[in-house]
Amino acid sequence: MSKALIIGEVKNGEISKVTLEIASRAKELDMELSAIVFGTNPETAATIGSSGVGHVFYSDTVEYNGEIIASVISEVVKKGGFDTVLLPHSWMGRDIGGRIGALLDSAVISDIVELTADGNKLVAKKPVYAGKAYAKITHKKGIRIFTVRPNVFEVVDSKVDAKTEKVEADFSKSRSKLVEFKETQGAKIGLTEAKIIVAGGRGIKGPEYFPVLQELADMLGAALGASRATVDAGWINHSHQVGQTGKTVSPLLYIAVGISGAIQHLAGMGSSKYIVAVNKDPEAPIFKVATYGIVDDLFNIVPVLKDAIKKIKG
Repeated sequence: MSKALIIGEVKNGEISKVTLEIASRAKELDMELSAIVFGTNPETAATIGSSGVGHVFYSDTVEYNGEIIASVISEVVKKGGFDTVLLPHSWMGRDIGGRIGALLDSAVISDIVELTADGNKLVAKKPVYAGKAYAKITHKKGIRIFTVRPNVFEVVDSKVDAKTEKVEADFSKSRSKLVEFKETQGAKIGLTEAKIIVAGGRGIKGPEYFPVLQELADMLGAALGASRATVDAGWINHSHQVGQTGKTVSPLLYIAVGISGAIQHLAGMGSSKYIVAVNKDPEAPIFKVATYGIVDDLFNIVPVLKDAIKKIKG
């Protein structure tokens, strides 16, 4: 049986949804699961057991240092005899994934959207060429390391009583220092883990229409996204940007309003399960990937959508 170590994340004092998604998929692949999480207490760490993780290493230090955290994880992997390491494809996962790979002399397959077993091999599917195609990749040797895109796996309840074990992280040995951590004032709901996203492009004509889209997003319990063109124009904060130079998302539903669909934008949202596009240009590239397309002026359609949602909600 394969032994997998899941690198967990804590958000707002709770284990993040993507951590539970990864654990659920690994459990479905019949792996023996352990996890490691930093910046939390044993009670919170143990909640990963809801997705079938039986052993959780934790550190209660709230300091962040990718160099030291990667070093601690690598030692846990070696001592525990783990053959697989799974991380979220988040800012943390991107920071420490490569470090872990270097320390363990193993390849990292990043931003995967599917993971299957083929005998003793694990086969990962990931987008390539800016999302225009998908590749299936497996490791030839060494410890298998993957970073997993949020929202591509379902959270499955496989509750076990997780045993917790504290690990120590000596940050005094670091050759680098985190000077400041500044959180951007962005979306009400995080883009990368949102189930529904309403995104606006240059077709909305100005920054004054983003509050209208935010109202639509609030009605749907959705996150507010944006194209690069609107961010570059200064209409909205970069934290909302979806695309190759923004955030990569995989929601259940992506509503693209006034977005033409440049390849860089499609690279960031093309794996969405359902895509609804509203654009008055019938030749807009977004319609090639849309599940449903509405060819009309968005200023006519968005009010209709809001009225329909109000009626549905009673």
